[in-house]
Amino acid sequence: MSRAFAIGIVLNSLFVAAEVGAGLWAGSLALLADAGHNLSDVLALILAWGAATLAKRAPTARRTYGLRKSTILASLTNAVLLMVAVGAIISESVRRLAEPASIQTGLVMLTAGLGVVINTATALLFFRGSHSDLNVRGAFLHMAGDAAVSLAVVIGAFVIARTGLTWVDPALGLGIAAFILFATWGLLKESIDLSLDAVPKEIDVAKVRDWLAARPGVVEVHDLHIWAMSTTEIALTVHLIRPASGRADEDGDSFLHQTCEGLSKRFNIGHATVQVEQDPAHACRLAPAHVV
Repeated sequence: MSRAFAIGIVLNSLFVAAEVGAGLWAGSLALLADAGHNLSDVLALILAWGAATLAKRAPTARRTYGLRKSTILASLTNAVLLMVAVGAIISESVRRLAEPASIQTGLVMLTAGLGVVINTATALLFFRGSHSDLNVRGAFLHMAGDAAVSLAVVIGAFVIARTGLTWVDPALGLGIAAFILFATWGLLKESIDLSLDAVPKEIDVAKVRDWLAARPGVVEVHDLHIWAMSTTEIALTVHLIRPASGRADEDGDSFLHQTCEGLSKRFNIGHATVQVEQDPAHACRLAPAHVV
């Protein structure tokens, strides 16, 4: 995946430079808006790559989980960067709607067409990892969105060339902003949730609780917490009341091992901490649902 990030950063950096030059020369707001969007994506790729690298660092005495959380912070930063880009595009588009200007449609179509090729190729580099890693999914969405936006710029320039309607360019800028906003909203919401230690959306807490309650000897489940350690790793802590059965062959370590293995295989929860309490008569202070 590091190779994909490196290739994506180099290709898109070169394209941003070419797009800015072409946009200024042709006088196209849509092309400049796309360049601004692409620039934010270069920064997003750098952040995502850096976070993925930091996440591999070993834990320390001070950071006992290592730097895995940096992948979530990178996803959140990427989403915020896109929102800032949306604001800038909308502002300039509204201004240009009031003061339409002519553009060199041929140059715009050629440059944006190149963007379609580059962004599609870059998006394909991240496609496989986008299903299991929010950080990579953010990179994939950036690149796929760029490809769609570049295609829209090509179509818009073609329409202007055929009709002479210069307002199509800033109107397309507004359309690009709306598309980015729509595509980014889910990433922003999920990144904020994971930053606040919300349960990852692919986890059904009720199913996890029911499965734990059905474990041999368990009579109660409480203080259950599930959160994301990174964009690919999920952690869990829980208290289980499991009264001693009196059997001499009872193996508490085996129970814990099998429970953690089951959580990993069934729910992809790879880092589980399970506390077993044997005496129901001694209430745990963390048992009430409202206590954290």
